[in-house]
Amino acid sequence: MQSPSKISSTSASTTTTPAVCGIQGWADLPEGLLQSIVTLLGSFLELLAFAGTCRSWRSAFSSYPSKSTFCALLPPLLIRPNIRVPAPHLPSKGDDGRKLRTCQVTDLANPNTPLRCQIPQEAFQKLCFAGSSYGQLICGSRRNCLVVDVFTGAKVSPPQLPFSEDTYFNSGMLTAPVASPDSHLLVCVESNEDCTQRSLLDWPVGSNSWSELQLNDSWIEQIVQFNGRFIAMDFRYRLYTLSLAPQLSLQEITTVWWDDMDECPFLRPWLVVCGDMLLIVDHYISLLFGAPVNYKAYRLDMSTEPATWVEAAKLENHALFIGGDVRSPAFSCTSPGRWSGRSNCLYYAHDTQPWSLHGLGDDADAVWDDSTDPDLVFKRNWYRQLQPFWVYPSMLYSDGQ
Repeated sequence: MQSPSKISSTSASTTTTPAVCGIQGWADLPEGLLQSIVTLLGSFLELLAFAGTCRSWRSAFSSYPSKSTFCALLPPLLIRPNIRVPAPHLPSKGDDGRKLRTCQVTDLANPNTPLRCQIPQEAFQKLCFAGSSYGQLICGSRRNCLVVDVFTGAKVSPPQLPFSEDTYFNSGMLTAPVASPDSHLLVCVESNEDCTQRSLLDWPVGSNSWSELQLNDSWIEQIVQFNGRFIAMDFRYRLYTLSLAPQLSLQEITTVWWDDMDECPFLRPWLVVCGDMLLIVDHYISLLFGAPVNYKAYRLDMSTEPATWVEAAKLENHALFIGGDVRSPAFSCTSPGRWSGRSNCLYYAHDTQPWSLHGLGDDADAVWDDSTDPDLVFKRNWYRQLQPFWVYPSMLYSDGQ
């Protein structure tokens, strides 16, 4: 799956192109009409088939002004690095000579259609997973960092980190697509020597240096973009507004937990933007009959001072997606019924089975499947090995390009 027109799926690449391009005149349809068809496409495979039909159709897709809307309408793709798949027709090395591992990819809208992607082998052996965003895998080790497109294989190598010691990567994210002129790579790292020197680093993509914000008693675990600003959460689950200019800075957002709690009662929660809500979500174990694990979501009400976490009893027409590594981002999409998904549910990616499905709040028992592997782990953690994670391809973030 090297580009939109080279997806490693026989059903997407062999049946559509000859049939459509063989009809005289279809390649000459006006761009406006073609883009009205793009709006109606209902899965990632349909987008690929459209873009791979012929040159003019691909051009119409590339110039489509709002491809990013599909990130709210379609489920993210599930990358399963632990599942190798045979791909004798794909190269075993990239253009730079680095070995590649071919991994399984699953599209929930077409779960029975085999897809593949290739990830540099060093991401499994030499590098530590730091995060993913805008279709890019972010990894690092020692003073080095690597950003690689999960599907095209395009790589970006930032300058070395401004440390003399080995470092551990707590988190990493991009503020915009790598091709954007205002894209920044943010990584939170700590010294491997004593684990007391922690810093948030900012690299304006394409520049020659990093800027550093030293952290005192915590590290940044997650950063999300919400309502036009960046919200960071540290490992004590305190929230901050993150600013890139005039200099890298964090400003704490005072919040009140539910039920008058003094601190976050969750074990290891995560943030996820869901429509116009910023949610914090986590699980708790139930010893009663029914679902053994339950998930609850709370939304941040910023109309009050201080901001307050309020229970979101039901997410109505939304679904959530999360992986087992703390550094993997969570996603949401609306109207999951359009791809046969379920609303008010959470899709949790695993390594031993593709995913488990959980109803949120009062829907937990009704959604739970008793055949689910009883040994699955639901507490997110920091893993050395790359874990299954959800991602939207970078092609969906290039609006009008």
